[in-house]
Amino acid sequence: MSENQRIHPVVDMEAPPAPPPTRPLVPRVSFKSEKGDPSQLQQPIINQPFRRTVPVMYPRPHNKKRSCFCKCICWTISLIILLLIIIAAIGGILYLVFKPKIPQYSVDNLRISDLRLNFDMSLYARFNVRITAVNPNKKIGIYYEKGSRLSVWYKNTQLCQGSIPKFYQGHQNKTVLDVALTGQSQYGNTLMSAIQEAAQTGRIPLDLKIKVPVSVKLGKLKLRKVKILGDCLLIVDSLSANSLVRIKASTCKFGLKL
Repeated sequence: MSENQRIHPVVDMEAPPAPPPTRPLVPRVSFKSEKGDPSQLQQPIINQPFRRTVPVMYPRPHNKKRSCFCKCICWTISLIILLLIIIAAIGGILYLVFKPKIPQYSVDNLRISDLRLNFDMSLYARFNVRITAVNPNKKIGIYYEKGSRLSVWYKNTQLCQGSIPKFYQGHQNKTVLDVALTGQSQYGNTLMSAIQEAAQTGRIPLDLKIKVPVSVKLGKLKLRKVKILGDCLLIVDSLSANSLVRIKASTCKFGLKL
C-alpha cells in the first residue's frame, strides 16, 4: 500500500442524528451580553406560593374601671342566683317535712238581728255569722292576729262588717266562730226596695268577703304574717229581721297572700 492512501470514516446509519450546534449568546471570553450583566438581570419568579396579607390587630386599650364594674355585676348576679337556690332548697325541705295545707272555712248559718231604715234614710244592718275554721295540718299551728275583717255585700254595696277575735288554732283543730257584723249604708230606701224585690224570688245574692292576717307556726318556729283572703257567694231566701236565714247555696274561694 502506498503512503498516499487515505482512511475515510465509516458512518453508522443506525445512530440517531446529532443535535444542531447551539450558538451562545455571549462569546466564551465575554461575561456580558448586549443587554447588560446577566447576573444583575431580574430573574422571573417561578412557582412561588401566593401570600395573603394579614391585617395587623392592635390590642385595645385596657379600661380598669369597666373591668371592675363587669366583675362586680357578675359577682352580684352569681350571689343572687346562689341565694335563690338556697331559698328554694330550704322551701322544698320544709314542704316535704311539714306538708302544709290551706285551712278550710265554711259559713254554717246567717242570722239577721236587725235590718231597718233610719230617719236619715240610711240602712242599718246587724248580722250574726257562724263560721267553722278547720286546720288540717298535723305539724303546723295558726295564730289569728289582730286586723281581720269580715264584710257582707249586696250588689257592690256593703251592708255590714266585723272582725274575728285573736286566737291560736292548734294542729288538726276545728273551731266554730260566731261573728257579729254591723254597718250603715247610704241610699237605704233604694237599697231596701231592691232587697225586698229580690226576696220575692226567694234568692237574694250576698257576698261575704274575708281578710284575716295569720302567723304560721312550724314546730317551735313562728314565721312572718300572711293574709288569708276569702270570698263566699251566698244565696239566701230572705233578709227578714229577727229570723234565721236559710242559705240555699254557698261557693267559697280561699287563698294566701304574702
